Amino acid sequence: MTRKTLRTYAAAVAAASITAIALSACAGPGGGENSGETFTVLQYENPDTAQGQGWQRALELFQEKHPDVEVDFQTTSFDAMRQNAKILLSGNDVPDVLEFNKGNADGGQLAAQGLLDPLTEQVEQFGWDEKVTGSMASFARYDENGNAGSGNWYGIPNIGEYVMFYYNKEIFEDAGITELPTTLDEFEVVMDKLLAAGHTPISSSASSSQGFNQMWVWYSLVSAMSDRQQIDDFMFLTGDTDFTAGPWAAGTEKFQEWIDKGYVGENLAGLSFEQATVNFLQGDAAMLIWNNGEFARISQDARFDWDYFTMPGANLTMGSSGHLWGVPAKADNKDLAYDWIEITLSPEVQNLIGNKGGLPIAGDPATIEDERIQAFTERFVELSEADEMSFYPDYPVPGFLDFIQGQMQAMSNGNQDAAGYLDELQTFYDDGKAAQVGD
Repeated sequence: MTRKTLRTYAAAVAAASITAIALSACAGPGGGENSGETFTVLQYENPDTAQGQGWQRALELFQEKHPDVEVDFQTTSFDAMRQNAKILLSGNDVPDVLEFNKGNADGGQLAAQGLLDPLTEQVEQFGWDEKVTGSMASFARYDENGNAGSGNWYGIPNIGEYVMFYYNKEIFEDAGITELPTTLDEFEVVMDKLLAAGHTPISSSASSSQGFNQMWVWYSLVSAMSDRQQIDDFMFLTGDTDFTAGPWAAGTEKFQEWIDKGYVGENLAGLSFEQATVNFLQGDAAMLIWNNGEFARISQDARFDWDYFTMPGANLTMGSSGHLWGVPAKADNKDLAYDWIEITLSPEVQNLIGNKGGLPIAGDPATIEDERIQAFTERFVELSEADEMSFYPDYPVPGFLDFIQGQMQAMSNGNQDAAGYLDELQTFYDDGKAAQVGD
């Protein structure tokens, strides 16, 4: 039988403000060495998403395999985890396995400070490196300074991600748009037609805490104009990045033009990504920039015909592996944690996520029944195999996400311009890089 209870980490409630939803499982004989233990999972996926539904199936499979283990399945938020992970993992009451954000600024810091256990031995034991390969493994490994791309494995992703423009076909038709753009110039013509027909082209947001959309518009433009080496130098702190030149300057100036022309709407400073999604679903904008995290929701909630496309004519597209499962250094039940990760990578869980539009790393696209989801997944495979994903811009240095979001709000308000942003971006990045690599 199962029962739901409300549980929190006593030591972390005040500091972490984590909302915990616990699911315990009771069963008959079975037991073994884990009998009577409580196994705690901490994650932040919405249960309605493809990934969230996958975790629920993983929970069922885990309980079947370990009938005498009480499972405490806790849910927090992405922001709460980012802000409070160090405090939580430094305490004496930690989860056994947790989901955390990848990148030098988040996962790398947890690894470098000894708060996560290295998983290299388990990766070899379970063969996880046969499922998580290439660029999908880039942010699963960190060196002693917390820099991604080399060193021990500290996290295991389950899905991939890429950023696209969801679009309302009915609004496109109303504006006389019959063909999708294939170049950036054509894309701007499309948005001019949408404006002329009285439609906001892109539903966006620029809240300084949850306004991710503007950051993604900006970085998608930079990525569209970049080559692989330029992005890798920036992302992995391996080369000199001049933000006043090349794709950084050109992409940011183009972003400023899009703000000035009204392509991304108005009064964005107080809007969150959730409000941007709702505005799109209500038909208040023709497009929404987001990744596959909203694919299942849009499939369910959109009351209009819709589809998606990636940035037209782009050299590179925003995307990467998904968030990571990791094992805290102070976890009590590490063997169970490894088993949990293994179950989340099982064909049953991975293919379920795939059929919900979740882009599983180890799934089989042939098992996907919905044609749109299958095409969506095939596009991910294309981008991954061609090494055309540019990751996310907040990964390289600590504090980068908050800094960029603050600048996005300022630009959207008209309180910052492209040149001023690039100047401050250079300073913040260079300072963070020097701290990271010891220069």
